[in-house]
Formats: sequence, structure tokens, C-alpha cells
Amino acid sequence: MNKIVEDMANRLLKRKPEGFGPLESRVLQSTLERTTITRDTNKAIAFHSTYGDRLADSIARVGGSWTFILAFLAFLVVWTAGNAWLLTRDAFDPYPFIFLNLVLSMLAAIQAPVIMMSQNRQTERDRIDAAHDYEVNLKAEIEIMALHEKLDEIRHGEIIGMRDDIQRLAEQLRQIDEKLSARPATQ
Repeated sequence: MNKIVEDMANRLLKRKPEGFGPLESRVLQSTLERTTITRDTNKAIAFHSTYGDRLADSIARVGGSWTFILAFLAFLVVWTAGNAWLLTRDAFDPYPFIFLNLVLSMLAAIQAPVIMMSQNRQTERDRIDAAHDYEVNLKAEIEIMALHEKLDEIRHGEIIGMRDDIQRLAEQLRQIDEKLSARPATQ
């Protein structure tokens, strides 16, 4: 790590750069080089996702929607009503609805792991987003601190300039006062 980055770490973050990970080092280097660190994490994740990943996300998106829930509820109502009342004699699946239970069990057995796969991917995505947010926030914090330092330097320079102006004006007033006192009083 070069000396300027080390100085910036000590001055702005009040930490030794030896304790920094690659993320903090990259942020400090980008601050020094005046480059951006933002990136579209969605593109990176989409680029690395497989067909199975996209399929799991789609199934989880559909399976967790109100449209699916209401449609499946309608299917269950039609199934039970059709087999209980309409088809009383030759019911496809009579009252304890054993075949319906089998279908529901199979659906749950397939849908649950797929939804868990999608949730695991979402958790990983959230970790990536959180790390990226940390990078951006750290860089913003460093930039704000650097701006405060620059403003403080400007303000300090202005105060020194005003002090010098006041001393110069005080000297001029003293000289004018001396000239006025040295003059004979004319009445």
C-alpha cells in the first residue's frame, strides 16, 4: 500500500491500514485515484446465474404470489366440491380426498426445496449488496471528510487573511493617529 493511501487511512479513518481488508484498501485507492466504485450488482449476479438458478427464482416468484395462492385455492375448492357433491356416485377422488393429499404432498415436496434454493440465492445477493453498500458508504464518508478538511483549510486561510488585513488596517490607523496628533492644533 503506498504512502498516500496510508496517510489518508491514518488521517481520515483513524486506523492503521494493516488492519484493512481488500475492500477498504480498494475504497481508499479509488478515493486517491478519484474513480468511482459503484457497479450494478444485478448485472454481475445475472451473469453468474445458471438456468437452474433462474428457474428456481421463477418458481419461487410464482409460488409466492397472490395469483398462485388464489388460483390454487380455487383449484382446491373445485376439486373438493366436484368430488364431494357433484360426483357423489362415481367420484374421481371420494371424500377423504386421498389422491388430492398425494398431489398436495408431492407439490410441497418439490416446491419447498426450490423456494429454499431461491431464498439461499437471495441471501447471497443480499450479502453482495450489503458489501457493495458498505464500499459506497465508506467512500462517501471518506470524500465528505476530505471535503471538510478542504473547507477547514480554506476557512483557516481566510481567517489568517482577515487577521493580516486587520493588522494592516490597525497599523494604518495608528499612523493616521500619529499624524493627527503630531499636527499643530488649529482653531
